[in-house]
Amino acid sequence: MRIFLLFIIFLLLTPRLVDAPTFSSGKRIEPNKKIEKEHVQESPLLFPLPLLERKTKTKPITFLLIGNDAHLKEKARSDTIIVARYNPEHRSIHLVSFMRDIYVEIPTYRHRSHKLNTAYFLGGETLLKKALKHNFDLDIDYTISVDFNGFAKLVDLIAPNGIKVNVSEKIVNDRRMNVAPGQQYLKGQDLLSYVRFRHDAESDFGRVQRQQEVLLLLKKELEKQMSSWEGIRKLPFVIQHSFQHVQTDVPLSEMLIMANDLSHVQTVKTLRIPVSRSFKNERVPRAGAVLKIDMLKNKQALQTFFNSDVSHE
Repeated sequence: MRIFLLFIIFLLLTPRLVDAPTFSSGKRIEPNKKIEKEHVQESPLLFPLPLLERKTKTKPITFLLIGNDAHLKEKARSDTIIVARYNPEHRSIHLVSFMRDIYVEIPTYRHRSHKLNTAYFLGGETLLKKALKHNFDLDIDYTISVDFNGFAKLVDLIAPNGIKVNVSEKIVNDRRMNVAPGQQYLKGQDLLSYVRFRHDAESDFGRVQRQQEVLLLLKKELEKQMSSWEGIRKLPFVIQHSFQHVQTDVPLSEMLIMANDLSHVQTVKTLRIPVSRSFKNERVPRAGAVLKIDMLKNKQALQTFFNSDVSHE
């Protein structure tokens, strides 16, 4: 029943799921043909409670997905900020990744403006939601937060032999990784270092490319696991572990409905904020290096993006 939130954990690795600065036209999600329907029905560990269906078409549901850089009980900055909107009527998901260095007004902050992720540091999920509402007019229904230490452990459960990636010499030296440059199988902590590296000319933009790469590789590995009965039997342990590092206010009833809904999702669209040619890099007192954005242009891009289902009818 909690496959949805496990999927969300993987999404939290990607401040931007695609490289394009504007939203994609949407990718068709192919069902996993390797799993027989009766196999799922025979696994009480996977679905200990019945999946629920929506009785009526409902309005879109908006989630705030936060990846933080510390344990859940510690004060942390939001390393990843994604707003995910699910539209039950159109069976679509819209993902908007906000660059953490966007310079915004933060409600109740005495200096008024700072980086977007500072809102989470100062006031947690509540202040971050207020900042998104104040600057981008976004209303959040539910929040999901995960720490990256949990991700590293999760990777080791899903892919105990590691994930194969191409590691540059600069990443190896900067992160003090005990591997040689080139094609390597990286396990949890090393893979976490790989996806979070940003100390080169590409900075955050290069990092999100690596995070996108790892997301797809993890997806393939999970599909591989699910193609065998042994992998299906192990999945509940993966899910159980993941929830040790997740905080959410999503009600159980909504989890059950979403778990059923996601099997019918047809498109996933992505957007990065700020969009192309709408920002400049500056340094400001107290905040340091920031992205100053054209707020009007980005708010219009958000509105167009979220309304793209309607415009294609």
